[in-house]
Amino acid sequence: MGSGQMVAVFGAYGHTGRFVVAELREHGFVPILSGRDAGKLQALAASWPGLEARPASVGDPVSLDLALAGAAAVINCAGPFATTAAPVIEAALRAGIAYVDVAAEIEANVDTFAHFTDRARAAGAVIVPAMAFYGGLGDLLTTAAMGDWTAADEAHIAYGLSGWQPTDGTRVAGAVSRQRRGGARVVYRNGRLDYRQDDATTLKWPFPDPMGPREVIAEFTMADVVTVPSHLSIPEVRTYMTVEAARDLSAPDTPTPVSVDERGRSAQTFLVDVVVRSGGGERRAVASGRDIYAVTAPLAVEAVHRILTGQTRTVGVASAGEIFDAPSFLRALSSHISLELRL
Repeated sequence: MGSGQMVAVFGAYGHTGRFVVAELREHGFVPILSGRDAGKLQALAASWPGLEARPASVGDPVSLDLALAGAAAVINCAGPFATTAAPVIEAALRAGIAYVDVAAEIEANVDTFAHFTDRARAAGAVIVPAMAFYGGLGDLLTTAAMGDWTAADEAHIAYGLSGWQPTDGTRVAGAVSRQRRGGARVVYRNGRLDYRQDDATTLKWPFPDPMGPREVIAEFTMADVVTVPSHLSIPEVRTYMTVEAARDLSAPDTPTPVSVDERGRSAQTFLVDVVVRSGGGERRAVASGRDIYAVTAPLAVEAVHRILTGQTRTVGVASAGEIFDAPSFLRALSSHISLELRL
């Protein structure tokens, strides 16, 4: 797939970054290991003989330029993205290469669309934010479920997780995100983002088998409220999270993910259920798999592959469902997720 092309991974030594490095190698790319901690980079490079470590700091543009030298694209895995996204995007624009990140932070994704859309389009550059389990997968599923509809009344994206063992990076990024929005929930209602201080309600979501109906937190703040409306005409985008997973995330003593197989994946399973409604019609897309952090890697790497091979529909800042053919992209992940489309 990669034909030896070099792809820089900023935050390569992080939990998700390691999965991305392994996925790039598996598909014939040559990862460039980058990030802020030189010691962690050298330790990672020692475990991957032949890979180059290039320390870089978001506060040092020269170091970022050196880190991206010779790369065909960069995947930013280093949160909080409120701090890292803009400097790494600027470096990618200077280098004339594609940028992909795995940001789940709503505010960081809003900033990327707001600050770089015009510049990236004018430069013919490709910037894909939130190309991850949160934001990217939901957007692809919603786009696939839309099919030939050009608009819909509402989209519901429900996350069924067997549990959630958050990484340290998830906790830090979440804290920054909550601080930026003053602790408010973010929902997408009446065609706009709405910042709310009221408590979310709970309801029972009819997940398909094998999960079955589960209690969920209604309108749990998720990146899908940014990615989906960025290109689909849907005035109501609602996101849900199983109560148990939300409790795991909020509990201060929930452990970080524990590897249980040779690929480093945890035992966590997930089922993402998307329902799109228009008039009296309803369409559904369902994806299931294992380990929300591990599955982010094939999402990001498939995105890079498609960008570098010209399998894109637009330039500029674009979410996954806008820039890629959603059904084709999802089918390409068949070794990582099970997919069902009910159109």
